[in-house]
Amino acid sequence: MNAPRRPSRRGSLTGSIVLLTTAVAAVAVVLTGLFAWRVIRTNAENQEREQLSRQAEVLARTPPLASWILDRQERIAGADDIQLALVRPSGTVDGPAAATVEDKGRRTLLSGKTLSTTARLDGREVLVEGAPTPTGGGLVLTQPMSAVDQATDRMRGSLVLPLGLGLTGAALAGALLARRLARPLVSAARTAHRLSEGERGLTVPAEGPAEVAELAGALNTLDAALTHSEDRQREFLLSVSHEIRTPLTTVRGYAEALADEVVTGDEVPEAGRILRGEIERLERFVGDLLALARLEADDFRLDTDEVDLDALVAEAAQAWSARCSRLDVDFRVERPARPLPVITDGFRVRQLVDGLAENALRVTPAGKPLVLAVRADGPGALLEVRDGGPGLTDDDIAVAFERGALTDRYRGVRPVGSGLGLAIAHRLTTRLGGTITASGRAPEGGARFTVRLPSHPMAPYTPRTLP
Repeated sequence: MNAPRRPSRRGSLTGSIVLLTTAVAAVAVVLTGLFAWRVIRTNAENQEREQLSRQAEVLARTPPLASWILDRQERIAGADDIQLALVRPSGTVDGPAAATVEDKGRRTLLSGKTLSTTARLDGREVLVEGAPTPTGGGLVLTQPMSAVDQATDRMRGSLVLPLGLGLTGAALAGALLARRLARPLVSAARTAHRLSEGERGLTVPAEGPAEVAELAGALNTLDAALTHSEDRQREFLLSVSHEIRTPLTTVRGYAEALADEVVTGDEVPEAGRILRGEIERLERFVGDLLALARLEADDFRLDTDEVDLDALVAEAAQAWSARCSRLDVDFRVERPARPLPVITDGFRVRQLVDGLAENALRVTPAGKPLVLAVRADGPGALLEVRDGGPGLTDDDIAVAFERGALTDRYRGVRPVGSGLGLAIAHRLTTRLGGTITASGRAPEGGARFTVRLPSHPMAPYTPRTLP
């Protein structure tokens, strides 16, 4: 024997959300760090240039101070290793940083413009900033690029902490979000498992985001629907057991009487008629149950063709006129007396008409009318069965097509059948692509059932379970 397969292990939603938010934050941190890494270098260089340029402008405004520094061959600020070059009005360049002033730079300063460039001095790369002097020359200051590197390192070092805090904060936010999402989902999943195990009357708190709250609402609605459906099924089974038990009890009683020779002689034919009637009653009930089951099946077959509903109703009227006459019921037929073609299954339409007529005849008293009508309804057709019986209340109409609803309500009050006839009519009409409605008061005083059939073949039917 093969060992039972175990369900594949999957990570939790909480872990997935935390991992996802952390990964997104990590990518954001890396991209931000790479961008900032380059920008910091540029900003550090700009800051050093700006500071060096301001110093050059100050010295350029005081040529005697610049000349004194030049004569002493001193650096401006020893720690920063800033060196000076002086461009005289004649174009000569003097000072420790003279090697950084090229012809282009000298012409720029002599024309009264500032100088900002990069050069090499004593084998090192340096920043070069120059400003024109009031006497017509210019003053140039240089600073090693190592100062920019030091400033860059300081600024990049200060970037690590906020990036780390951002990554940690994203992970914490992901954990909080995951907890907020996962907790109601776990609660909903537990409720769904309990519903599958048969528990009812459960409530899922509608908390969390709108989608999660909608899921909770759907489960609560499902719980209510399952409860209602199971209650109706339980009532239906009780009704079925009652319908079957009564004729079975009668059949068993007469069978025992015949076996014990309690019924003899002239009483035997009467007992046989009673037994046959009860058996026929059982057959009708079982037949209704089978018909209802077939209508719920996915492979229920329909043979569609062009059907003349006027001719179909005329044929049905002949059969029902005779049955109504035996019960002294005034049968009437209303039809256009001209072809009324629709694309449908004629056998199933006749089955539908017979079922509604059977239901109407059961409750129609002697002397009252029963009407079978057909007429055009736009591109399709409309069938009606009306009776002169007690009719239906608004509450009756609301449950008329539920299995056994009217039978349970009126058992012992008026003649009732198996309780499946109207449920079968509803499903059969749906299979035919039409609609069926009930009205409590027809012109004849009783109930009216109206079936609207389309003129063309039906779309595929999706079975559903009625309460």
